Amino acid sequence: MGPANADGVLRFVRPELLAMAGYEPVEPVEVLAARLGVPPERIVKLDGNENLYGPAPAALRALVEHQGYHIYPDPDQRRLRTALAEYVGVPAEHIVAGAGSDELIDLLARVLLGPGDRVIDLVPTFGMYAFTTTVCGGTVVPVPRRPDFSVDVAAVAAAVDARTKLIFVASPNNPSGNLLSGQDLERLLALGVPVVVDEAYVEFSGGSVVRLVPERDNLVVIRTFSKWAGLAGLRVGYGVMPAPLARLLLAVKPPYNVNVAAEAAVLASLAERELLAERVRAIVAERERLTALLAEIPFLRPWPSQANFVLCDVTRGDARVLRDGLRRRGIFVRYFDRDGLRDKVRISVGRPEHTDALLAALREMGDEPRP
Repeated sequence: MGPANADGVLRFVRPELLAMAGYEPVEPVEVLAARLGVPPERIVKLDGNENLYGPAPAALRALVEHQGYHIYPDPDQRRLRTALAEYVGVPAEHIVAGAGSDELIDLLARVLLGPGDRVIDLVPTFGMYAFTTTVCGGTVVPVPRRPDFSVDVAAVAAAVDARTKLIFVASPNNPSGNLLSGQDLERLLALGVPVVVDEAYVEFSGGSVVRLVPERDNLVVIRTFSKWAGLAGLRVGYGVMPAPLARLLLAVKPPYNVNVAAEAAVLASLAERELLAERVRAIVAERERLTALLAEIPFLRPWPSQANFVLCDVTRGDARVLRDGLRRRGIFVRYFDRDGLRDKVRISVGRPEHTDALLAALREMGDEPRP
């Protein structure tokens, strides 16, 4: 019997998955440090929109003190959903938690999309919407935002047809940082298609629409503890949606999708939310300071932001060259090699000392980033 053909199994794989590019995530600090040959503590990581203040002290204590790691979590998420209901002001019957908001995006796509069903993707935006749509067998319909990154509702309406099952809209949008207006939300909901408002960064803006969910049968809001609560590594998010859809997602999700460590950290974070709110206010203040300082750099033009990052046009030189020049100095910012973003970089808001290190490196580059 001859050797097995290592690639033989791939003939059973859906061809569109073989052709697709994977999602491009940010890399962990230890990988970045090894590549540069510098100690991890010298890395200034401003590429992942992580909260560099870290988790609440109560969350760290809860992780150490938890005694139930050998027991499966509650598949119905009762304590977690009750606590989330109190936090957002919407009954628990509307809430489903997941392993990050990414899992909520995936669950919604899996229950709503059949082969060839269409998803409106308001580009440029968070890449997981298009990625998950393709993985789940749907068709991505990109609808460009206006030059100021606002939603072109008329273009969305023109793109909607009988096969359209989802509209994803991030508010604040990633990577531009702008909010969806209330008027535009109403116009999108009037199209009659499920509208998923991704509020991953909403704690930095105060512009949530989550309390509208019980009144609307086609509005879903997804949120996360990765950003404001500093729990990105534990992967916990949640969706607030019409109760019938929530019941369906609870039925089809993996039974133990939110692990007990993540649940313990979330419950402790919610109990210490005032401290976390103080940190959010510090990040917002630092965002405004960072934006003002970036505006003084001759080759950058920052966009206003309502999130914990700032998008910048690179007005002279090459944005990729700028990213690489900062990396050589141990500072990591995000560059997106896709349409509408190739002349831009996105910079996460860290602590004041991280802003200072970034600005020193930018000034060292002179009037224009060069290879």
